[in-house]
Amino acid sequence: MTALIILLCVLLISIVLVQIGKVTELTAQIKGEREVLRDNSKWNGWLSLVFMVVFLVSVCISAWEYKNEMMGYGPHKAASAHGGALDDMFHITLVLTGIVFVICHIALFWFAYKYRWQEGRKAQFIAHDNRLELIWTAVPAVVMTILVVRGLNAWNTVMADINPNEDYIEIEATGQQFNWIIRYPGPDGKLGTRNFKLTTANNQLGMDFTDPKTWDDVIPGQELYLPVGKKVRVRITAKDVLHNFYLPHFRVKMDAVPGMPTYFIFTPVKTTAEYRNELRKYDDFNKPNDAADPTGPKRWEKFEYELACAELCGKGHYSMKRILKIVSQEEFDAWYKTQESFYLTQIRDKDDDPNKGKVLDMEVRQRAQEFSDNMKKAVESADPADKTLTLNHINFESGSATLTANSRYELDNLVTGLNAYSGITIEVAGHTDNTGDPSANLALSGARAAAVVKYLTDRGISAGRLRPKGYGDTRPLVANDTEENRAKNRRTEFTILGTSNPL
Repeated sequence: MTALIILLCVLLISIVLVQIGKVTELTAQIKGEREVLRDNSKWNGWLSLVFMVVFLVSVCISAWEYKNEMMGYGPHKAASAHGGALDDMFHITLVLTGIVFVICHIALFWFAYKYRWQEGRKAQFIAHDNRLELIWTAVPAVVMTILVVRGLNAWNTVMADINPNEDYIEIEATGQQFNWIIRYPGPDGKLGTRNFKLTTANNQLGMDFTDPKTWDDVIPGQELYLPVGKKVRVRITAKDVLHNFYLPHFRVKMDAVPGMPTYFIFTPVKTTAEYRNELRKYDDFNKPNDAADPTGPKRWEKFEYELACAELCGKGHYSMKRILKIVSQEEFDAWYKTQESFYLTQIRDKDDDPNKGKVLDMEVRQRAQEFSDNMKKAVESADPADKTLTLNHINFESGSATLTANSRYELDNLVTGLNAYSGITIEVAGHTDNTGDPSANLALSGARAAAVVKYLTDRGISAGRLRPKGYGDTRPLVANDTEENRAKNRRTEFTILGTSNPL
């Protein structure tokens, strides 16, 4: 139906135009072609003047009306250190081209009026004018030189890469239909390597988990955070089609091209809260954010920095919007501590983990810190329930009291703790599930507790401070009704029995 209506409209317009042509021909025949030509020239001249005035006034009014919605004018000042240089460059370009636009616009329609056809007037033929040639050659050349030099200077400033000794944070943005995958470095401050051949459903970035730098890398949720006043280097790439990494308020815009990594460097200078406070000075931003809720939040209160894709990358292009919060360094650090390693939470010990069965250096450090914190709490606490700690990373060969090789890391943490708190005595307790004969389970748990004690004494811990004890299946943590629960009941614990002089 819509197509039919459009077709009928086009047909109707064509008929009207044909009829206007016929009326014009008929008028010329009645009045005489010369008189019609004179009338048409007069009206075209005057209408050119009217259009010249109306159009220039409309341009000025619309520019003033919408200046607050345009970047670089009104409230939308650049929120990055380099943004001012780009805005200045565009301002100068606008002024210079604006002058040319006004002059050319006036000249075009004034000449259309002034040199309209009149009876008895003859055109003057000018073969050449050196002065005129010089003006319209030299002036554009000088203006272009100024614009190009300033542009190159701005480009070299904005696109300069990071110096090795600079304090900065590097993140990675990968565009795909239809989402941005943002990767932050872990505590090591370095982004791990990638290989597109390693891309899977679980590893969409193709991160190479044989590289230790990838182990602590973070892929956060929808909201992104960056600290104010700190230089940010963004690695930019794409997985499928051309995207564009666009942070309009920071004057950051760079194509994300499959197979050709790019980058952009910027320093945020205004937090989200500071930008909101600037917006609240403008009447437009003190209107309700939702017109249907006049008493609700104002526009400035709901403002957020946005990451968008500035390429039409497909039907779902609109969904690539991400919220970016610029906060203080303290707020960023607090948020950053809540982020978990992608590798440790999504890949570790699964079938596609190349390090399955190995204990990683970072895990050794994390476990050591966690054990130290828990033992300190146990020593200092007056609650008996806090005095018992499970040795989560101690394992034995199936059905025996032989410690696995990886158990040494946890046992070494216990050795460190006992040396730090030299006045405590502990009970080392072994527990099993209810599978098999209860008496055999009791014997096995006792043998496992003894194996732990032997490891400790071999490393200098006095045997008088250690009490091995096997409980078999008599003290389950949970019901032995599933394999998962039985695994929880198969455990080794230690309980602090006394403390004479904790450090």
